[in-house]
Amino acid sequence: MSRARAAGKKHPKKRGQRATSNIFAMFDQAQIQEFKEAFNMIDQNRDGFIDNEDLKDMLASLGQEPSDQVVDSMMSEAPGPLNFTMFLTLFGEKLNGTDPEDVIRNAFACFDEEGTGHIHEDKLRELLTTMGDRFTDAEVDQVLRGAPVDSTGNFDYNAFTRILKHGTKDE
Repeated sequence: MSRARAAGKKHPKKRGQRATSNIFAMFDQAQIQEFKEAFNMIDQNRDGFIDNEDLKDMLASLGQEPSDQVVDSMMSEAPGPLNFTMFLTLFGEKLNGTDPEDVIRNAFACFDEEGTGHIHEDKLRELLTTMGDRFTDAEVDQVLRGAPVDSTGNFDYNAFTRILKHGTKDE
């Protein structure tokens, strides 16, 4: 045996770890169970994979009628068949792809002139529909649904940022 091969035996090369192999470590058991429930709700035909028809049926149940092009675009985010592990991987990538908490909080704080940690819901709606990547009224409604808004209409952006990054207390 050559000296190089013998040296290779002493220190074997470490294999690169696949991106999805550690996906289950990113979430606790309760979160994984919730993702599994969501996956099962979307997997209408119960074959263990989400396909275009499953996605279209699920969106229709939410009152949306996406075009085939939109559904194809959504499905193309997965590099292969969309089983539960790939579903979890996509969510992990999306969640890790968000800005850090302080960046999100500071973006809202730019519009909080008094530094109270709140922006009035009407002002937030105006900002979201007139600046940057403009939201539709329906998209703003969706953002505000379940958002921390008090009885006087003040949106708590600190609490909202925590929800974005960590989920609600119920979760």
